[in-house]
Amino acid sequence: MVKKLLPASNLAPTYGSRAMSRPVPKYALPEHEMPPQTAYQLIHDELMLDGNARLNLATFVTTWMEPEAEQLMAETFDKNMIDKDEYPQTAEIETRCINMIARLFNAPDDNEAIGVSAIGSSEAVMLAGMALKWRWRARQKSLGKPQSKPNLVLGTNVQVVWEKFCRYWEIEPRYIPIHDGCYVITPEKVVEYIDENTIGVVAILGTTFTGEFEPIEAIHDAIVAHNKSYDLDVPLHIDAASGGFVAPFIHPSLRWDFRLSNVVSINTSGHKYGLVYPGVGWVVWRNQTYLPQDLIFHVNYLGGNMPTFTLNFSRPGNQIVGQYYNFLRLGRTGYTKIMQSLRETATTLSARIANLGPFTLLSDGSDIPVFAFRLKPGITRYTVHDVSERMRIRGWQIPAYTLPPEAETVSVLRIVIREGFSHDMADLLLADIAKAIEELSGDHPSTSRDKGEHFHHN
Repeated sequence: MVKKLLPASNLAPTYGSRAMSRPVPKYALPEHEMPPQTAYQLIHDELMLDGNARLNLATFVTTWMEPEAEQLMAETFDKNMIDKDEYPQTAEIETRCINMIARLFNAPDDNEAIGVSAIGSSEAVMLAGMALKWRWRARQKSLGKPQSKPNLVLGTNVQVVWEKFCRYWEIEPRYIPIHDGCYVITPEKVVEYIDENTIGVVAILGTTFTGEFEPIEAIHDAIVAHNKSYDLDVPLHIDAASGGFVAPFIHPSLRWDFRLSNVVSINTSGHKYGLVYPGVGWVVWRNQTYLPQDLIFHVNYLGGNMPTFTLNFSRPGNQIVGQYYNFLRLGRTGYTKIMQSLRETATTLSARIANLGPFTLLSDGSDIPVFAFRLKPGITRYTVHDVSERMRIRGWQIPAYTLPPEAETVSVLRIVIREGFSHDMADLLLADIAKAIEELSGDHPSTSRDKGEHFHHN
């Protein structure tokens, strides 16, 4: 049988092609095109210099999803979330997700909760903060009081996006300092910072520095009592970026959400423990009272009148689809199993690390699967930064950093346990930490008591 000859360009070896024989322009547009497989291989090879995402224990962001979820997300890259008339079913899926999240956060049973999706918690924080400011401004105006000096009460342990919000929207940030030995804000300190110009208080469900829950119910009760005593109306916003998809499943009795009457809004990250690739975030308000109508735009665009509250306009719908896949695929039982497993991995690993000898835990991973640890005071031959650098040689990315002002003398390492991090990987990590300690301290292998121990998982 006669076979058709392939074009000569298809027969050229990938690395023997002309485009591969010389450097390609990096900061100017090339003059000529190249074959798709060549462009792919050039970029693929360069990206090998990045760290392995699965070994990145610094990030909270999801780095593994099921193949079926990946396929659905790949199929929906081209759907523009803002074009709800053209993609009505994607818009319906977004609405379903918002309803599921509102109920997960124990929104009142009057079906009045309202929410939006966002690129991530960074955008969600901006939207929630704007709603706080607008509502405070309207109240001040109704009382005939000045509206020129709004402030927001928050801890120095907040994520940097809150600093951005305060700067961009001209709000005075009133930072409550954290201290060595106490890495969250306290009810007593919160009420000291409140006055009639306070647009709200931010409490964190799972801090990025240590993974701890702030005492939200106690903070809430203190604000309510303070409001009553001084005729104020200061609300509470919960930054649940890290803990919003953890607490409902493994801490169901913890009162941090809309069960508390003065919690008016909550943001969370779908691309963290919502188990979706970046980026997707959510913000939900108790009811429409707390989302001022003059923040909502009604846009006549692409065939219909759409109410919208967003800082971004065009964005792909695939992350929304990925979130909905997880909700359907896992349900409450599935999320609970995953979060219980991650917590067990985190608490077991943190205990083993503490047992190595040089480290002291700041947190143990029992709130969310995140923990931080520091070197004991007597260890001076190396620092946490040395440990972090030594671990990077083995491919692990474990961040080393100092805590915020007034606790900046504390240098820590932090480990985030995510879906896809197995008990076998934890064994490998523990062995590498033990080896790094031996190399940095010059001790014999027997010094690391936990070396060689393995996880036992029921």
